[in-house]
Amino acid sequence: MSEPQTYLDHAATTVMHPAALEAMVAEMQRVQGNPTGAHRIARDARRRLDDAREIIGDLTGSDPGGVIFTGGGTEADNLAITGLVGPGAPAEGKLAVCPATEHHAVLHPVQAHGGRVVGVNPDGTVDLDALAQALDAEVAVVSVMVANNESGVIQPLEPVRALMDERAPDAVLHTDAVQGAVWLDLAEAAAPADLLALSAHKFGGPMGVGALIVKHDTKLAPLLLGGGQERERRAGTQNVPGAVAMAAALAAYARDRASENARLAAERDRLADGLLAAVPNTFESGDRAKKVPGSCHLCFDGIESEALLFLLEREGIYASAASSCSSGAQEPSHVLAAMGVSRERAQGSLRLSLGRATTSTDIDRALAIIPPAVAHLREAGS
Repeated sequence: MSEPQTYLDHAATTVMHPAALEAMVAEMQRVQGNPTGAHRIARDARRRLDDAREIIGDLTGSDPGGVIFTGGGTEADNLAITGLVGPGAPAEGKLAVCPATEHHAVLHPVQAHGGRVVGVNPDGTVDLDALAQALDAEVAVVSVMVANNESGVIQPLEPVRALMDERAPDAVLHTDAVQGAVWLDLAEAAAPADLLALSAHKFGGPMGVGALIVKHDTKLAPLLLGGGQERERRAGTQNVPGAVAMAAALAAYARDRASENARLAAERDRLADGLLAAVPNTFESGDRAKKVPGSCHLCFDGIESEALLFLLEREGIYASAASSCSSGAQEPSHVLAAMGVSRERAQGSLRLSLGRATTSTDIDRALAIIPPAVAHLREAGS
């Protein structure tokens, strides 16, 4: 009999939604036509690609023509920043601005192009006073993620847009909505944004496909050259099965969002409250009321995350220490550092992220296994 598995790392990647899997398999079983071709099979593929574009555009409050399919969220974020201020871009030489808690797919391009990084408040929301000081006529793009990949903190975009309108009216607002797509109505939550990045595997679609949503006909320089695909904004034959599955997943989550958010918020609260009560010297990062429903992020004093993750994996519990891109590294989270969490405390961080496949049994197992694991590490280190 196999050991039970409790997967609590849905922010890293989540289980494919049955609707997405069904759509992808059906698409892959067809004769695969290149959507840029001229014959009937190619035209059929292009029609299905455009159908996916229309679904995604509708669910993000944008025109279908603004949906640029990419290889994932990282490419979409890079296209948004480098495509605006990089070499040959419409605003080449101007500046990009972002908070210090952004995903590295935004933070690194901003820094690479000599941009400005601003601080955040202890609750993880952007420091609007610091942002105001960073905005001027030299700023071409501001990037603020609608929900943080590590802390789960939701960032309202309206105040950001208002500051931009006042101090940098010609600048474009980009939002990394990769973590928000499951939990938020992006047509509403990301309405102030001109650019919006998505990654399918974060909301039940397949890995290796994403999109940059372009509103208001924002001009971008392509990162990839070699073809006229995506209205000459992203060269390369499109991943039609991936795009079709991505649209199916996004639509399925939109249908179930209200009930799933309520269910998973209750389970998240039970998990967080249970661990805070059972494990002394445990601290919750950020304000839970400002987080997406599936995010539980804690710091356990006196332990190291890697050691805790090792013990949990032995018991069949899978989580992460920070974002999935850095959980194998020894350096503490840049997100927690920006929120003012000490390096010592951040070394004991644990991100437990819930998803559609999370059950009450998963939460029961986590509550039973995590407290003694932390106690064992503290005892061994004393």
